[in-house]
Amino acid sequence: MPGVFASVSLRLRQWLLSRRKPVDSWTLTQRNIYIVPTRAGLAFCLTVLLLLIASINYQLNLGYALTFLLAGSALASMHMTHASLRGLTLHVRPPAPAFAGDDAALEIIVTNPGAARHGVGLAIEPVDHNPPAFAWADITAQGQSSVHVAISTSRRGRHALPALRAESRFPFGLFRAWSVWLPAGQVWVWPAQETPPPPLPEAEPVAGNQRSRNEQNRSEFDGVRAWRRGDSLRQVVWKKVAHTGEMVSRDSTEGAGHHLWLSWAQTRQADTEGRLSRLCSWVLQAEAKELAWGLRLPGQALEVGHGSAHRDAALQALAEWD
Repeated sequence: MPGVFASVSLRLRQWLLSRRKPVDSWTLTQRNIYIVPTRAGLAFCLTVLLLLIASINYQLNLGYALTFLLAGSALASMHMTHASLRGLTLHVRPPAPAFAGDDAALEIIVTNPGAARHGVGLAIEPVDHNPPAFAWADITAQGQSSVHVAISTSRRGRHALPALRAESRFPFGLFRAWSVWLPAGQVWVWPAQETPPPPLPEAEPVAGNQRSRNEQNRSEFDGVRAWRRGDSLRQVVWKKVAHTGEMVSRDSTEGAGHHLWLSWAQTRQADTEGRLSRLCSWVLQAEAKELAWGLRLPGQALEVGHGSAHRDAALQALAEWD
């Protein structure tokens, strides 16, 4: 019977989640906060009931006083547990991409318009029988607090954000108040990197390339271009900046006779995921070395370039490869 009850409860939760629409922010109100007694709360209620029966049976005035004192404390606890969540507003910052198999960090901003809240937990709403892993925090009064939750990633691609659960058992743990929110947003999961990272392939010569000048006739400022957004500080020619005051960067493709192409055929892996993992490692290596590189996949190609935008475009293409 416990297994049947757990299975029915799981199916009911999944059905309720499927009917929700993703929203950017979630304000906790009386309409979307649920509260039930915990196991400790049920045991406490049973204890109070036994005290009441004993007090009636033996006509104990002090027993009546203790019984109603405990019952009043439980009712006050229920009100405080519900008030720990009521009025809070949640929204999620866009998550940073993660590699398949690693956890993606999800930052949740909690806005509190009232007094300080204690014992507020946030977790990914479970889709199986495993209990949620809560990140507990105290929310400052009339301010904002950030809570970080880890998202498990197993498949590459672009995925919708999972449902989140906000929960509180403050102050005595007799009652559990919670609310479920389906945030709007997506997280990129890039292919897993190959370890250890393989060496980069050889650069390919550019067809028809000719040097217009001998190397000894080049000036110290040859091979530079105007600074572009995304260029690293190591590419900036600071000596040129000091002379002219103009921000310029080294052009790694200027006068070069070879281009580095990272192609599907060069991976020499048997399975698709292995090829994608190797290409992912190559992309990160080429970008770390500040090389100009391009990506070739069956049916599509990313022209030679460099920079964080170029890297992200390549990794997204690998993540969505089918």
